[in-house]
Amino acid sequence: MSLNNFKRILGFATLEEAQAMGGSGARLNFLLYLWNSIKFTGTIVIGTVSFAVLGGYALARLNFRGRNTVFLILMSGLLVPSMFATIPNFILIIKLHLLNTFAGSVAPFIFGSPFAVFFMRQFFLSFPKEIEEAAELDGLGVFSRLRRIVIPMSMPPIFTLALITGVGAWNEYLWPFLVANDENKRVLTVGLRVFLAQSPSTAPDWAGLMAATTMTIIPVVVILAIFGKKMIGSIQLAGFK
Repeated sequence: MSLNNFKRILGFATLEEAQAMGGSGARLNFLLYLWNSIKFTGTIVIGTVSFAVLGGYALARLNFRGRNTVFLILMSGLLVPSMFATIPNFILIIKLHLLNTFAGSVAPFIFGSPFAVFFMRQFFLSFPKEIEEAAELDGLGVFSRLRRIVIPMSMPPIFTLALITGVGAWNEYLWPFLVANDENKRVLTVGLRVFLAQSPSTAPDWAGLMAATTMTIIPVVVILAIFGKKMIGSIQLAGFK
């Protein structure tokens, strides 16, 4: 793979130069798609982790009517393949007039992640009650305990959940393709498919596609290389009791 392929994928080569390098003439707005993927992934990570922490803590520590029923419904959601929810979610997005919007592309991931809530619940079940009881005696309420004590001491599993969610969101293809396929809202995975399909020549631009794909996976590989051991240790810490 020549470095020239990376040059033209990043838009630093004219059409004539790209074709002279062996390209097909297909265009890939790599920097725009990269920025869209970063926004897409970052929003899903922040939203999913936030709701998972609040929901997991409520199911693990708060005594309210219907808690076991809510947990049973949550567990039922884990048994349903995500593919089965695609069509209902798509119809809902259309009715809410969120088609081809950023909100429509991230909403199902933020509000529909039972695994994330379950993951945090299992960790909070093993969190020492004595620490929270001492904080309660000092006058801290539920949200104060959660913000000042529980969350700071729960950063390893929170960080692990963020990594798992981020890698999944970064590689997501089907939902962004269905809901946000507009040129200005495409993420990298969708952009790569469009780039392959729009090749004007008879043969697809495989060299350009491989260069773009290599650049796409670099962030994930770097993150896993740096934080992989911490993620495994955090999963063991959660214990899934």
